[in-house]
Amino acid sequence: MKRLLVYLKDYKKESVLAPLLKMTEAGFELFVPLVIAQIIDNGINTGNKVFILKMGLLLLLLAAVGLTCSVTAQYFAARAATGFSASLRHGLFKHIEGLSFSELDKAGTSTLIVRLTSDINQTQNGVNMVLRLFLRSPIIVIGAMIMAFTVNFNVALIFVVTIPVLTVVVGIIMKVTIPLYKKVQNQLDDVTLKTRESLTGVRVIRAFNKEEEEVNTYNEEIEELNAMQIFVGRISAFMNPSTFIIVNVATIFVIVSGAVQVNEGVITQGEVVALVSYMSQILVELIKFANLIITVTKAIACANRIGDILELESSMEDGNLYSEDSKISGDNQSSNNSNVGVDRDENICVEFKNVSLKYAQSKEESITNLSFKAMKGETVGIIGGTGSGKTTVVSLIPRFYDATSGEVFVNGINVKDYKITHLRDKIGNVLQKAVLFKGTIRSNLLWGNEEATEDDIIEALKQSQAYEFVSKMEKGIDSEVVQGGKNFSGGQRQRLSIARALVKKPEILILDDSSSALDYATDAKLRNALKELKDTTVFIIAQRTSSIMHADKIIVLEDGEVAGIGNHDTLLNECEVYKEIYDSQFDKKSRGAM
Repeated sequence: MKRLLVYLKDYKKESVLAPLLKMTEAGFELFVPLVIAQIIDNGINTGNKVFILKMGLLLLLLAAVGLTCSVTAQYFAARAATGFSASLRHGLFKHIEGLSFSELDKAGTSTLIVRLTSDINQTQNGVNMVLRLFLRSPIIVIGAMIMAFTVNFNVALIFVVTIPVLTVVVGIIMKVTIPLYKKVQNQLDDVTLKTRESLTGVRVIRAFNKEEEEVNTYNEEIEELNAMQIFVGRISAFMNPSTFIIVNVATIFVIVSGAVQVNEGVITQGEVVALVSYMSQILVELIKFANLIITVTKAIACANRIGDILELESSMEDGNLYSEDSKISGDNQSSNNSNVGVDRDENICVEFKNVSLKYAQSKEESITNLSFKAMKGETVGIIGGTGSGKTTVVSLIPRFYDATSGEVFVNGINVKDYKITHLRDKIGNVLQKAVLFKGTIRSNLLWGNEEATEDDIIEALKQSQAYEFVSKMEKGIDSEVVQGGKNFSGGQRQRLSIARALVKKPEILILDDSSSALDYATDAKLRNALKELKDTTVFIIAQRTSSIMHADKIIVLEDGEVAGIGNHDTLLNECEVYKEIYDSQFDKKSRGAM
């Protein structure tokens, strides 16, 4: 929780003024029972109407000042709480964006969504309530007890007994509910995960007629969350009746003791009313404080969950190199730069040396002892069965993951020595799933290069074979793209994703099975266009041998290991794995025609 308080630094004034004004309001409120006692003893009992009028005006003045302080304090508290949550949300999102893929895999998307939404909202409510009530309620309770002593010492001793008992009850309930609220939020993570999975895979669910099964599973998750919320809610709900009982019992003792002392002439009727008023103030404030405790308990549990993500540091250290010609010296030298400054082959673009990778939550390596070289301007195809490690290989080039062992080089330099932003500026990456963002075709392509001209965009569209359908749209490259690009077909989304990478004019272009939705004719046109990229090294991951058979070099993977490296003809004669894949896609007649 302490780590989150830094996000209140821009709202120091509001954070100080809100509780101070609430304290001021509380101070004025504590004088009200004394004024009422004076009205009863010196006004009503003596029939002094002028005195009653004066004291009535004083009560109105106290009410007006208290209301002004209260409204102003509410404003400052709300401003500080909303500003805090906005800063925290920006900070948390920025922190998540800085995490490596390994940490994101470990945390899980559904958990991160809940942290950014529900958890921050609960924390915001907690901050708001604390600024409004955390000082006001204790001051009213303690102040009422002190004022009671100024009225009558013996009766005030009842307050001394009541307040510690209430404190113990509230403390016990708080201690029990804090971990329970954390469990509730964790269960909310599971519900969010299930919801996200169902909505993302709704087409598959309907295709296999699994709607009823998914609804039942979702209902089970909801029922479990509901049961946990009811359980912790019952414990929290025990706070109000328990405080009511304790305070009302204390009020009975105050009235009885006061009545006896009035008969004995020790205190006046007005003083008894003042004592009862102070006990009523304590009751009201403790009810507020009980609600505050419940809210703060939730906020603390959520804040700790947010803190867990903020404490999650990226396992990927940034390098120092901005370019291949950079000079590193002295304290700026990274631990990975042992390869900087050595002689290197200027024609080699990417090199893997004995590279292995095991994902954080996996027991086995995804790729093992992989070595190869990709020359500048070369087209490299990567093929293999499902789970053979194709995507894993290309994800090591832009450092989405770091190799468990071995080294990856780009232009003769270890990728760990580069500034990550500079390294990724060299690479155009088209993922397996084509992702488009809400906006226009132009805005989506500018993700690749913010300074791209319209000619650059059109050139990229032509190279990716997307210009044909884009030019027929009413607004052309300014046509609307809905969220996720749902207003385009799968093949159109893939071509626009490729165009977004090409507009960057990258040194390395990675196409991760990004033409799977294209027909053979369009795929062939795309491959011909890619051949014209003389200065770009292209990596093509494909399921179809037709997409990579004309590549300069083909890497065949099987269970994370290299089964063969060579061109199409060589592999067809020497690599059994490649031959099996090829034969499964082409019959002997078509093979002979090739």
